[in-house]
Amino acid sequence: MLSDAELLGAVLASGCVQEESTGLARVLLGELGGLAALPGASEAMLRHGGLHDTQASAVLASCELASRLARQKIPRRRPLERTGDIARYLMLRYQQRDQEVMGALFLDIRHRLLGDQEIFRGTLCRAEVEPREILKECLLRGAAGVVVFHTHPSGDPTPSDADLLFTRRMAHAATLVGVELVDHLVLGAIGLWVSIKTLGGW
Repeated sequence: MLSDAELLGAVLASGCVQEESTGLARVLLGELGGLAALPGASEAMLRHGGLHDTQASAVLASCELASRLARQKIPRRRPLERTGDIARYLMLRYQQRDQEVMGALFLDIRHRLLGDQEIFRGTLCRAEVEPREILKECLLRGAAGVVVFHTHPSGDPTPSDADLLFTRRMAHAATLVGVELVDHLVLGAIGLWVSIKTLGGW
């Protein structure tokens, strides 16, 4: 079984011999903090890590492919029965190393997935958004339920006091317009996520 560096080296191999590409991959993974950080890396970060344009494009294409594969693992019927698959997809799709991202999954009356959308990007540690911006999208899409999510670039998915306060405000506002707040997921590093509903956050 190939190591992370060897696997990434195979992606980077275009234009250089395998040993060189594996060495380059090892350096890049060391700078980024491991394979889990790749989905949140920008093209500029990858070039700064020593990749040329073709290699950076190959890495970004690989990350997009992983995101699409993860999306296909979410069942069309009753997707929330596999929250872990949803969280994995969202982390691959929306995680950024330098910004918090907030978005939503829109659900029909039977909790089937209608779609997902990024709503806002913030700073390294904060994303300011109002419930009305998310609820507006719910109403435009005819969604009966919504799962809010946001990322923690630090990798630690522990909800902050501000996260809990926003969730309570969101739940109250959603009730007023007839939309169910189904959950609020806080996404950390790949594989690390928290459901605020499970914590009893509202």
